[in-house]
Amino acid sequence: MDALASLAYGFSVALTPFNLLLALLGAALGTAVGALPGIGPINSIVLLLPLCFALGLPPESALILLAGIYYGSGYGGRISSILLNIPGDPGLVMTTLDGFPLAQKGRGAAALAISGIGSFVGGTLTVVLLSFLAVPLARIAVTFGPAEYVALMTLSFTLLATIGEARPAKTWAAIALGLLLAIVGIDGGSGIERFTFGSLELLGGVDFTTLTIGLFAVSEILVVAEGLRSGTVTNYSGGERLKWSEIRACIPAMLRATGLGFFLGILPATGAAVSSALAYTVEKRISDRGTFGKGDMRGLASPETADNAAQTASMVPMLALGIPGSGTTAVLLGALMMYSVTPGPLLFTQRPEIAWGLIASMYIGNIMLLVLNLPLVGLFARLLLVPYWILFPGILGLSFAGVYAATNSPFELVLTVLLGILAYVMRKVGFPLIPLLIAFVLARLFEDNLRQAMSLSDGNPAILFQSPVAVAIWLVALAVLLVPLIAPRLRKRVAHMADSET
Repeated sequence: MDALASLAYGFSVALTPFNLLLALLGAALGTAVGALPGIGPINSIVLLLPLCFALGLPPESALILLAGIYYGSGYGGRISSILLNIPGDPGLVMTTLDGFPLAQKGRGAAALAISGIGSFVGGTLTVVLLSFLAVPLARIAVTFGPAEYVALMTLSFTLLATIGEARPAKTWAAIALGLLLAIVGIDGGSGIERFTFGSLELLGGVDFTTLTIGLFAVSEILVVAEGLRSGTVTNYSGGERLKWSEIRACIPAMLRATGLGFFLGILPATGAAVSSALAYTVEKRISDRGTFGKGDMRGLASPETADNAAQTASMVPMLALGIPGSGTTAVLLGALMMYSVTPGPLLFTQRPEIAWGLIASMYIGNIMLLVLNLPLVGLFARLLLVPYWILFPGILGLSFAGVYAATNSPFELVLTVLLGILAYVMRKVGFPLIPLLIAFVLARLFEDNLRQAMSLSDGNPAILFQSPVAVAIWLVALAVLLVPLIAPRLRKRVAHMADSET
């Protein structure tokens, strides 16, 4: 009952006209920012944070506005991911696997609708869990040490090998290339230059925005240009609506993805990329009948739900422990510090207007986003009706603007084009791009935790297998790796024995 009373107090804070207006403004800004390739919510929050302080906004009001931009960007990011095959955020990479094929089939509006509903389900159910379990779950989450994170990242890599229809050897090659691109630059532990080839511009490494725009925006434009030249590509329509039967079929996938996204979201620094990737691969193993990757609604609903669930759950370590769960929550943590507010378990009792006001505003914000976005899916889908000679130069211009805004370097624009040409060649010879990008995102987390684990054990790798949780994750990763290799042989042996008996 204490949680219900506290939540009621939070709604009394969030439902004031001023805070409602700020929640709506944050949701609308987040949607607009998320729809622009390469911009991301962090830049918007960083720009607005000094303004909130200068205007004298109370801390709870400022946090409601900034958090609205955070989870609103997840809704907006699906527009470019589904319609244009350009994910603007690591958590949206998996959205393209079934979202873009649905748009190609003329079901862009339906895909946008199911992704919006999935995001609403994941966000709302996670806020419910957040309301009652925030502090105890945050304390459990910090028991995950470097060894557990190394095991979890290894499991993610093995699951990546099951994505798509490419041969396992090509998928592992793409993962290796993603890992290789991730270590370009200065090593954070030793300060040694790695694969920079004497280039000053590569000292900072390859930026995620540069890689994403190159892999997807530039390569997609090259593929479409080739298709237009040969007459095999035409504009897609996107007006077919979502059916109730499809929503009902996606509900189990959404519930599974919510649980997975919530659990992984509360782990500090895990992020939505891991959650959406694992949710997709788990759902693919449970529900795939040869339709995943070709435009399956469940393959779209699952990562979208997990992404929003993880984004919302990342608030748990930030509020309850003062540990940011992602780059954006690190900025939100900085906002609290600017207002001289100390996060932690006592925040829920000493400053309930901040903690519970924010939680209540997230209930309201998810409803606002659903109401804002669902009626507009048809309008967004009509973007696909724009002639390609107008659409793609505009996309390329926005993409390059996003790269330059994120890096402020002309060299990154050249690198974007080179990566786009590489991605085009990879697509022509059947190498998947999604595992490459996800491996790139996870590589730094894997490397940092592996280095920490080795430091704690003085270089003894046995530390990676001492924790029961780590051992369990390693065993699951081993099973994921070996079962696809052993299962076909077992089936052949069983079939041979059955034939011999007859």
